[in-house]
Amino acid sequence: MSEELIVVGGGLAGTEAAWQAAESGIMTTLYEMRPRRSTPAHVTGNLAELVCSNSLGSDLPDRAPGLLKNELRRLNSLLIRCAEQAAVPAGGALAVDRERFAVAVTNAIENHPRIRLIREEVAAIPAQPCIIASGPLTADALAQDIARLAGQEYLYFYDAIAPVVSGESINLDVAFRASRYDRGEDEAGDYINCPMTREEYERFVEALLQAETIPLHDFEREDPKFFEGCLPIEQIARRGKDSLAFGPMRPVGLKDPRTGRRPYAVVQLRQDNLAGTLYNIVGFQTNLRYGDQERVLRLIPGLENAEFIRMGHMHRNTFINAPMLLEPTMQYRQRADLFFAGQITGVEGYVGNIGTGLLAGLNAARLLQGQPLITLPQTTMLGALCHYVTHAAPGDFQPMKANYGIMPPLDQPPHSRRERAQAYSARALADLEAYLATVQLHPERG
Repeated sequence: MSEELIVVGGGLAGTEAAWQAAESGIMTTLYEMRPRRSTPAHVTGNLAELVCSNSLGSDLPDRAPGLLKNELRRLNSLLIRCAEQAAVPAGGALAVDRERFAVAVTNAIENHPRIRLIREEVAAIPAQPCIIASGPLTADALAQDIARLAGQEYLYFYDAIAPVVSGESINLDVAFRASRYDRGEDEAGDYINCPMTREEYERFVEALLQAETIPLHDFEREDPKFFEGCLPIEQIARRGKDSLAFGPMRPVGLKDPRTGRRPYAVVQLRQDNLAGTLYNIVGFQTNLRYGDQERVLRLIPGLENAEFIRMGHMHRNTFINAPMLLEPTMQYRQRADLFFAGQITGVEGYVGNIGTGLLAGLNAARLLQGQPLITLPQTTMLGALCHYVTHAAPGDFQPMKANYGIMPPLDQPPHSRRERAQAYSARALADLEAYLATVQLHPERG
């Protein structure tokens, strides 16, 4: 069998996969079509460009995303290391300066002696060993070839991007810095909060519901499917007048210093770059027309004169019916030397994408070296994610993020929610250590 591996897609999953395979001693060719051909969501030609948010989620050890990051640290993830190098203040979360993160990943890939980076579009699945990590915006030609191979139609959902504003345009006479429950790395807090009274909230919701959205194409309107974890705010607002106040605008853990009381609702902004000049509006993914976006968002106290660096928009994401097609190793069931990784598998969230790329890269290398493939214990978060997307009911399969609910139940679960989370995390890391004691991740390196 050939000792060369092809990886298609230079996003989070593809770059991690290429790195892991190369670290295992495999000569790897990574194809990325940008900047020769871009997508509706990307703005640069850098590898691993983040487009929806700059946050990789909670970094706390008793949170599911934090557990997943700890597992990836133990598995020597390149992208988690790059994220830590490009980190910006975000309380208990790991958020990054997007540009610094992407540049760090790009440099690591370009300078690896066993990785060749080719900036070309791949229109068909390669006939040699490969990993498809083309992401949720897979180009049409490759998507059609994957559909041909799978023998079934694609599933799809819509993913929305939140606006980004200039930090200096935020009115800090109204807005205030604080992290929920004072959880942050500095006294001022890592988030900027825009508090709302009930009257201000109701006026905002009314304007939001009356605003015009960008229409979907005819073929998209036939069966629109929204991913619940990334709903546009206008879609949430249609579910009830207080749905936003109990969702992305929930005020829990915050007090308005002007009143000493909890606001009726709050809009949080999170630092988007290391210089602290840009902030994204947390949870405010939207598909409103740009003119209406500015008008409605400027009803938020503190954003009356906001300068919008990037407007929100929504784009179509594509993913395969993984329960019908993939093994928990990320291996295609009908072709041993073909692997899939990243959001195209139905794993949601930046860190989940990185994790599936890591596993696919390791397993593709092991296949080429004649080594048994790795299937992580289901009691680990990455193992649980890979098991879920490959064993869920295929008829109503939806993307899944890291969460404790997909893990096997504890033998003796504690009563409190936090203690249960701590127990899940402790079991996961212990089981990962026990598993790694039985397997060598990079056999070629010794």
